[in-house]
Amino acid sequence: MTAISIGKTDAATSIALPLRFANRHGLITGATGTGKTVTLQRMAEEFSAAGVPVFAADVKGDLSGIATAAPVTFWDVFGRKGHPIRASVQEMGPVLLARMLSLNDTQAGTLAIALKRAEDQSDFLLSLDDLRWQLQDMQDDRETVCQVYGNITASSIATIQRNILTLEQQGGARLFGEPPFKISDFIREVDGKGVVNLLHADDLMEAPKLYGSLIFWLLTELFRRLPEAGDLDKPKLVFFFDEAHLLFKDAPKHLLESIERIVRLVRSRGVGVYFVTQSPADVPDNVLAQLGNRVQHALRAYTPKEQRFVKAAARAFRPNKAINVEEAVLSMGVGEALVSTLVDDGVPMPVERIKVAKPSGQLGPLSDLERDEAIANSPFRAKYPSVTEGARYIWEFQNRQRAARGLSPLPETEVRERAPMSMDDVLAPLTTLQAARGSHHLRTLMTGLALIAAAGALSLMAGIL
Repeated sequence: MTAISIGKTDAATSIALPLRFANRHGLITGATGTGKTVTLQRMAEEFSAAGVPVFAADVKGDLSGIATAAPVTFWDVFGRKGHPIRASVQEMGPVLLARMLSLNDTQAGTLAIALKRAEDQSDFLLSLDDLRWQLQDMQDDRETVCQVYGNITASSIATIQRNILTLEQQGGARLFGEPPFKISDFIREVDGKGVVNLLHADDLMEAPKLYGSLIFWLLTELFRRLPEAGDLDKPKLVFFFDEAHLLFKDAPKHLLESIERIVRLVRSRGVGVYFVTQSPADVPDNVLAQLGNRVQHALRAYTPKEQRFVKAAARAFRPNKAINVEEAVLSMGVGEALVSTLVDDGVPMPVERIKVAKPSGQLGPLSDLERDEAIANSPFRAKYPSVTEGARYIWEFQNRQRAARGLSPLPETEVRERAPMSMDDVLAPLTTLQAARGSHHLRTLMTGLALIAAAGALSLMAGIL
C-alpha cells in the first residue's frame, strides 16, 4: 500500500493521501456535526492497515469502535478506561507546568526557579506534593533563594500553591508518578497492522489546559526520543490532535514558538501531525503553513467574522476551476469534504470535493465490557499498573534522574516518601504574604477586633444587668 484512501468524488474518482507525504502534517476542520470524527476514524483505520501506528485523543468517547477494525491500545491519564500515562514534575518542565497552572510570567519564573533549585539540590520533583514542599522550602529560605536565583515573592508562591490545588481537584495529580510512560510504546504493529493508541479524553475536557499541555508534551517526547529518520516510504507514527484549539487558545508567545518549532522538526523523526479543530483560524499562521494535507468539512457563517473564516479556508486550497470553494464550504452535507493532499511532486493537488468513505469499524463507542476485555489482554497491563505507591518508586525515580546527570545512585534506605501537605502547609505562603503587608494593617486589624470584642462585652453586661 502506497497511499491511504479518504473518499471519492461524484465522478467516482478515488482521492488518496500518499504515505510518503503523510509526515508533512495535516489539518481536518469543520463545524460541529459535519463529520470530522468519522474522517479521523477512516484515516486512522487506513493508516493502521498500511502498518502505520496511530495516536488519537478520543475526546467524545466515540472513537473506541475502531477496535473492531484495527488493533487498539487504550490509555487514560486517570487510569479508569485505559492504561495510565505518567510523567514527573521535573521532566514535564516549567513551560508546560506553568500552562497547566495558568500562571503569569512572574509566577512562571518562580516555578522555573523551583525546578532549577530541586535539580541543583539533586532532590528531583516527582509529584505535585514534591513541588509543594519545594515551594514551601523556598518561602522559608526566601532571602537566600533571591540571592542565588533571583527575586521571588510570597504572592507568587501563594498563587502557585492555590493553582496546584485547583489542578488536583481536576484530577491532574494522577498525571505525575511512576512508572514513567515511554513514548516508544505508541509505536507498535500487530499482524502487520499499526496499533491505534486511543487516549480517553472526555474527562480531560473539564481541564482544557491540562489536556492541551499533555498532548503537546507527548508530541515533544516523540521529538526528544525518536532518532532522525530522513525521507521514509511511510511515517513511523501519525499523531491526531483533536480539539487542537485548546493548545493555542491564550497560549503565551514563547509556547507558541515552541509549538511551531516542534511541529516543524518532528517531521524529520518520521511523525505526521494532524490537527483536528473547527476552523483553520484556530491554528496560528506559522503552524498552519506547515500543514500540507487538508480536509475541510462544512463551515457555518452566520456572522461577519465567520464569513471571513470561510474566505480564509477557501484561499488555503489550490484552485480547481470546476469547484467554487466558498460556495461548497457553506453547502456541503454531513460526510462531505474538500480535500487537498500532497501529490507525487510534493505540491498540493487542486482541491476536490468528496464523500468521505465510511470506516470499516464500528461507528460509536465500544461497550464497557469490550473495553475492559481489551485492557485486560493488553501487553501493558503489568507495565503500567493503575496504583503505584511507596518509597521504592521514589527511589527508582531519583536514581533514574541522577543517572541521566552522571550522579552516583542513592541507597534505597536513603529515600523516603514526602508526607502529603496539610491544608495549613498549603496556606502558609498566603499567611506569610498577609503578615508581610505591614504592621500598620496588622494594627488596624487588631484595633478593629478589640473594638468588636469590647462592644460584645458591653452588650453581654447590659443583658446581665
